[in-house]
Amino acid sequence: MLRPHRPRTPIRMLLSAACCAVLGAGLLAGAGSAGAADRAEPAATPKAAGSKVVGYFTEWGTYDRKYLVKNIQTSGSAAKLTHINYAFGNVTGGKCAMGDAYAATERTHTAAESVDGVADTWDQPLRGNFNQLRELKKLHPNLKILWSFGGWTWSAGFTEAARNPAAFAQSCYDLVENSKWADVFDGIDIDWEYPNACGATCDTSGRAAYKNLMSAVRAKFGGSALVTSAIPADASAGGKLDAADYAGAAQYVNWYNPMTYDFFGAWDATGPTAPHSPLNSYTGIPKAGFHSSATIAKLKGMGIPASKLLLGIGFYGRGWTGVTQAAPGGTATGPAAGTYEQGIDDYKVLKTKCPATGTVGGTAYGKCGNNWWSYDTPSTIAGKMSYKNAQGLGGTFFWELSGDTSNGELIKAIN
Repeated sequence: MLRPHRPRTPIRMLLSAACCAVLGAGLLAGAGSAGAADRAEPAATPKAAGSKVVGYFTEWGTYDRKYLVKNIQTSGSAAKLTHINYAFGNVTGGKCAMGDAYAATERTHTAAESVDGVADTWDQPLRGNFNQLRELKKLHPNLKILWSFGGWTWSAGFTEAARNPAAFAQSCYDLVENSKWADVFDGIDIDWEYPNACGATCDTSGRAAYKNLMSAVRAKFGGSALVTSAIPADASAGGKLDAADYAGAAQYVNWYNPMTYDFFGAWDATGPTAPHSPLNSYTGIPKAGFHSSATIAKLKGMGIPASKLLLGIGFYGRGWTGVTQAAPGGTATGPAAGTYEQGIDDYKVLKTKCPATGTVGGTAYGKCGNNWWSYDTPSTIAGKMSYKNAQGLGGTFFWELSGDTSNGELIKAIN
């Protein structure tokens, strides 16, 4: 959306050639060898089109957040997920590239940190997140994983990629289908923020660039691979959804992930306070068309099938400080303090740090002291699920897994 909803990727951690030092990550609370929660599930009938549950897993979660692939299993989230988007691969030099190779393929996991309860060895062919995802798929044979490229920080590279879509698609295919980890991935997700519009940087490739790029990606990956894309949610006239040919590109994707969150936030430092992920409009909403139902209506109006649209949910909140008014629409003095970044915090923190005191536009908000936060709760997600089902949408996706509680309160509200 309008401002970063992706934390910056940490600086790549390097192994010392002299001592083969291993990154010291804290052991997960309660982690141990594989138990009942880690046993393989029986092969299940694939879920219906409207039941897709797609969660982003961040490459950098292995660092400060200490959210590992094992947490997807122990939280119960793996049993609910149909797909994981691994975020992010880089786009640079007109090509797909590794993001953080250490986190992805080299970091050694202890027995307590590993999905299967077995420690990595220094000489095994693949370690890191990729190997852990491989182990997760062994427990959940129907789980599909896509490698997502771009994101807020790394979307600038798409401008060059759009000049030679075929070369870009070839580079992505060669990377995703590398023989060392080809079995881990079932496809690719393109997260260009934003084609022919401005995100962290501005793209001027033209309205046709996105369709041409997605056509090349589909042609290279073939019909059996999953090809998906995160797209803007700005439904305003002449906004980001009008800047590129999303309707024309829809034929090349299995589904779209419209980013129906980050509509409002403390980048508008003085307010007005507003929920960052409203489902519906409400009296006093700061900008018309900045809510999820407007996004879905606009995309369906373009002729994109409802089954190719997933409803986006944020597992985090956005907040302001210096707020005196409990109801939305108040003034502020700046962003509220967050755990990792100002103006943003995880649901698992906010549920006790600033409990919800009201709802507006189908989502929740709370005022605690002079801080004001908005975020989704299990209750508001249930309302969004009713909307998703009534609209015949293909499912739900969310940013991102580490924002949920250790027992998966939010994902368990998705159906």
